[in-house]
Amino acid sequence: MKHQSLVAARESWWMFNIIAEMVTASERLAGVSPAVAIFGSARLKADNPFYATTEIIARKLSDAGFSVLSGGGPGLMEAANKGAVAGKSPSVGLNIVLPFEQGGNGYQDVSMMFQHFFARKTMFVKHAAAYVVMPGGFGTLDELSEALTLIQTGKIRRFPVILVGTEFWRGLIDWMKDTMVTEKVINPGDIDLFKLIDDPDQVVAAIFDHYADRGFMPSPDERALEMTL
Repeated sequence: MKHQSLVAARESWWMFNIIAEMVTASERLAGVSPAVAIFGSARLKADNPFYATTEIIARKLSDAGFSVLSGGGPGLMEAANKGAVAGKSPSVGLNIVLPFEQGGNGYQDVSMMFQHFFARKTMFVKHAAAYVVMPGGFGTLDELSEALTLIQTGKIRRFPVILVGTEFWRGLIDWMKDTMVTEKVINPGDIDLFKLIDDPDQVVAAIFDHYADRGFMPSPDERALEMTL
C-alpha cells in the first residue's frame, strides 16, 4: 500500500508539472502571433545547403511580420532562429531536454525549455499559422505527421504545411501516392494537405495566399476546437 501511495503521489506531481509547463508556455508565447514554425534536422550544419535555405526563409518570414518558432536546437533549427533574429519579428526557441543532440542555439529572442514532448508539440500547433518542414529525421517526420493527422481528422483548422527540398521528400511523397493511396489507407485528397515548394519567396507567398480571405488568428470556434487536442 505504501508503494502504491508513493506511485500515486509521483504521478500527481508529474501531472502538476505538465500543467505548470503548459501554463507558463501559453503565457510567454501569448504575444508571438502570427508565427510560423520551421522544423528540420539538428544534424545538418552550416556547410549544408539546406542551412542557408532555412536561414533565408526564416529571415523573409520575420521581415514579413511572422515570429519564427523552432525547436531551439542546433542544425536547421539554429538556421531558422538565426534568420529570424536578423529580421523584424521575434525568434522563438521551444527547446526540449534530451540526453543527446539538443542544445539551445544562441539566436533566440524568446527561449523556453520543455521537459515533455507533447506539451512542446501542443505549443507549436497552438501558436503556428503555418509549418515549414525542412529535411530532417524522425523528429521532423513526427511533427509533420502529427500536423497532417490533426488537420485530416478535423481536430485543428487547416493551415499551410510546406515541405522544402523536392529531392529529399520525393521518395516519401511517391510512397504516399503509390502505396498509401493505392492501399486506401489515406484518401487521394490527403496529399493536398501539404505543398512542396523550394523557392523561399514562394514559401512566404503560399502562406499569405492561404490567409488571403481571412485573418491569421484563429476564430473563436477554432480556438474552442484547440481545447479538444
